[in-house]
Amino acid sequence: MGATIEDFARLDIRVGTVIDAQPFPEARKPAYRLTIDFGPEIGLKRSSAQITTHYHLDQLIGRQVVGVVNFPPRRIGAFMSEVLTLGLPDAEGAVVLIRPDFKLPNGGRLF
Repeated sequence: MGATIEDFARLDIRVGTVIDAQPFPEARKPAYRLTIDFGPEIGLKRSSAQITTHYHLDQLIGRQVVGVVNFPPRRIGAFMSEVLTLGLPDAEGAVVLIRPDFKLPNGGRLF
């Protein structure tokens, strides 16, 4: 059976701004540790993101991203990832971040 609109509605997908990006050398696959501001309702959340192929740390600060904020936190080594930052694979499988075309208020929800 396929997904329903009710399944989609249970996902809380929000836009936020990366305020900090750090290397994550302990990760099994190359990744960064991100701190993302999802606005006053959600606040600051941390995410492990496997985006090292297309992005350098200095390119990420101030960039808006889209993430699922209502999945349970997931421990990755000693790091607790609180949101799933969304992206799509390029032709070689490297992640390209999903982001809005225009600056949006942090915390805006995808409908």
